[in-house]
Amino acid sequence: MKDLSKVSVRQVDIGSETAGQRVDNFLLRECKGVPKSHIYRILRSGEVRINSGRVDATYKLQEGDRVRIPPLRLGAKAAPSKPPKIDLPLLYEDEGLIAANKPAGLAVHGGSGISYGVIEQLRAARPEAKFLELVHRLDRDTSGLLLLAKKRSVLTAMHELIRTGQMDKRYLVLVQGKWPSGKQHVKLKLQRYVTGAGERRVSVDDEGRESHTVFELERACGAYSLLQAQLKTGRTHQIRVHLAHLGFPIVGDDKYGDFDLNKRLARQGLKRMFLHAWKLAFVHPQSGDKLRLEAPLPPELEHFMQSLKNDDKN
Repeated sequence: MKDLSKVSVRQVDIGSETAGQRVDNFLLRECKGVPKSHIYRILRSGEVRINSGRVDATYKLQEGDRVRIPPLRLGAKAAPSKPPKIDLPLLYEDEGLIAANKPAGLAVHGGSGISYGVIEQLRAARPEAKFLELVHRLDRDTSGLLLLAKKRSVLTAMHELIRTGQMDKRYLVLVQGKWPSGKQHVKLKLQRYVTGAGERRVSVDDEGRESHTVFELERACGAYSLLQAQLKTGRTHQIRVHLAHLGFPIVGDDKYGDFDLNKRLARQGLKRMFLHAWKLAFVHPQSGDKLRLEAPLPPELEHFMQSLKNDDKN
């Protein structure tokens, strides 16, 4: 990729891997280091042209489009810092997909005060990659399986699998309380809102969007229960809000959990939310093979589970 700090007009021809992407997102990635506000200004002013015509920020690029990018100069202070190296365990990779095992505490993308997430760091680690995008997201404090697409055609196909319920997504979650045996289907309407402090939250609300999770007891752990959660929909904070609403808050959840319990458990060594993206199963959109991926519990969660077993013996 050429250095856009040099003052010159660029003409970029759009290939199949970029087709379907919004022009604003394309420019944000293509013009690294240029402030977002400036990207939207040159779009509004018509300095960006596609096939010699003006477009707005929502225009979706087509294969064969020619994009005119005007002269852009980066001041020394505007140059972006280099994303830190990432040591992310990969559980699977082929020509179209990557399955990574994301640790808790690592955001999947930058924003809201976070300079770099998984996607920015992987792009920096693979400068030769023409395309690399998140298939889905995980909360920063959730660990486990995260899918990324290496081709736009694969990304589109994976999104269709998710939209039509053809991807089996299962989590392991430890909750406070004794969960009854058997499967429980939880269907609630969820509404997003922002607190006075500017934090994103979700609540059960009749005006919200439908959501559906299937919970099943995996293991009884004294005063706690290890559950398997199968997502039927993918709303923001869905598992966390469902469980809190039912009176079974997730251990370590700093948004919807039992804050006093969290403090006590932190002193015992559990300093994160016990929510882990455990298994994924779907038909690969390229090969047609049935993929079954699994991310084992990370050491800190395994150690805590072992401590519960030891407590039961005493």
